[in-house]
Amino acid sequence: MGIFSRTRDIIAANVTDLLDKAEDPAKMIRMIILEMEETLVEVRASAARTIADQKEMRRHIAKLNALRDNWTEKAQLALSKDREDLAKAALVEKQKATDMAGQMSEEIGALDEALKASEEDIAKLQGKLREARARQNSLTARMESAQNRLRVREAYAGEKVNEAFARFDMLERRADMAEGRADAMALGQQPKTLEEEIAELRSSDKVDAELAALKASMNAGKAIGGE
Repeated sequence: MGIFSRTRDIIAANVTDLLDKAEDPAKMIRMIILEMEETLVEVRASAARTIADQKEMRRHIAKLNALRDNWTEKAQLALSKDREDLAKAALVEKQKATDMAGQMSEEIGALDEALKASEEDIAKLQGKLREARARQNSLTARMESAQNRLRVREAYAGEKVNEAFARFDMLERRADMAEGRADAMALGQQPKTLEEEIAELRSSDKVDAELAALKASMNAGKAIGGE
């Protein structure tokens, strides 16, 4: 059973209220759009039939006008031959054709009004359909956003995150061990005293002086040998 019974029901419908009352808004909006699309097709088909009827009536009117003119000529011919009886009969047929053409013109006028009403209904139905589709897009986007948030939360509380944290803990433990080994190497080593540092300087000076003397002695030896 459809949500709407007539075109007017769709035009007067409040899509937001229908969705607010629905247990399954996504299913409801799909049903609304489907029924709107079907109704729009029906209204357009009805308008097409009306246009076709008008065209057919206008063809009949053209034929009746031609028949009216023909009976007028026949009445004139009969009068020219002094056959007033035939002329009168011809004028009767002319009047019938004129009356029938007039009735069809009135029917075309009524169909024009119906066609205008159909055109207005089509415009309103299209507006309602755009509104419903916009609501469907909005609803779909909200549902996708909610599902994405749910997946993120599930991932955050899931095993993958726990494994990641475990890997971080392991890296931190390795860094702690490396720092511990470096600190352990410095254990037991006392800082040098001022006297020790000065003694090292004096020792270094003695070594440098002895090295210089050794070089001078070797150079002197080379010079004597060269003579």
